Amino acid sequence: MRTSAFLYPWDVVGDPEAADRLAGLGVEQVTLASAYHSTRALTPRHPERRIVTAEHAAVLYPPDAARWAGHALRPYAQSWVPGEDPYAEAAEALAGAGLQVHSWVVLAHSSRLGAEHPDTSVVNAYGDRYPWAPCIARPAVRAYLVELAAEAAVRPGTSGTELESCGWYGFAHLHAHDKTTGVGLGDAAQYLMSLCFCADCRTGYGSVGLDPDELRTAVRLALEPVWAGSGSAGSGWPAVEELLGPGLADATLRWRGGIARSLQEAAVAAVRGAASGPGFQVLLHADPAPYRTGANVGTDPAHIMSTADGVVLPCTGADAAREAVLGPFAGLAGVLAANFNVVTGMGGSPGTLVRDAAHAVSLGANELRLYHAGLASGPDLEAVRDALPHLR
Repeated sequence: MRTSAFLYPWDVVGDPEAADRLAGLGVEQVTLASAYHSTRALTPRHPERRIVTAEHAAVLYPPDAARWAGHALRPYAQSWVPGEDPYAEAAEALAGAGLQVHSWVVLAHSSRLGAEHPDTSVVNAYGDRYPWAPCIARPAVRAYLVELAAEAAVRPGTSGTELESCGWYGFAHLHAHDKTTGVGLGDAAQYLMSLCFCADCRTGYGSVGLDPDELRTAVRLALEPVWAGSGSAGSGWPAVEELLGPGLADATLRWRGGIARSLQEAAVAAVRGAASGPGFQVLLHADPAPYRTGANVGTDPAHIMSTADGVVLPCTGADAAREAVLGPFAGLAGVLAANFNVVTGMGGSPGTLVRDAAHAVSLGANELRLYHAGLASGPDLEAVRDALPHLR
């Protein structure tokens, strides 16, 4: 079974032992970030540093000036990893150690884009903008994301890609000094807080028979008991319907689902068009609940498996969590990559990887992803090294 470990270029650049160390884990592939959001990351084994602060979303290669000429929205260059093309440098080192390299492309998630172009952001029912969440219904945003997918996915030395956040982003977001947990919001309330009311989304709601002003009022009324602490903070689509009413809820999902599917089709087609030949694999980080937002975007399983070569699914946690994400893909052809967090300090469980991965395989998973080889401690990596022989 093919196993890939996630990695940042800065985990490799400047560390001559990194590639061989990764190969020594027993993985066949590395999923290497080429376009990524802002983050602060430890580098526990790097010979020269212990932390990297990526100050904003950026590409980790030199963007093609000709490609982006005349575009109001364009990718930002990075400045925190030395070298002209840290992605290419890392990919070459990893390939030299016998590892296949796939790119890891984060799309609809960029706080700097929202800060510098506020009109690109999701706007909630209260008029608050989410600068980290580009609204994928806006034509300029869609065009930017499709172009970014094509450029960032197909880098030299890369034989496939994994597209993260290729759909709606919303309320949930890890932010500096977050103060958002005073009221417990289940994913139903988060869905309502993720509904966008920008000009394009207002027009879109009209296309499915909704009055956008009436919808906004309904969302705010539905959330009042939640803010007061007396309403539903539940999870699942039935909880969304309970909060908003089935008719309104289903109409919003029809609009948003159509936009997400269209973006996914366009992004996958653009990547395949940019690839030099057949065999370039395109996967999406996904969740089978179509209303979900974030890194693992809500999808329709049958649609996404007919559009892309497969999906990467979040499988860390209890058996029920794996059953919920893998079950809807049963019987569908393509790659089902079960993604396991192996960083104990971030909620991962490398010590149960053999058992958890076997359970995922029994549910139809046919590849594994390990998050994240650069962030994991020495004991975490040792547990992975011990586990992988049992999973072949």
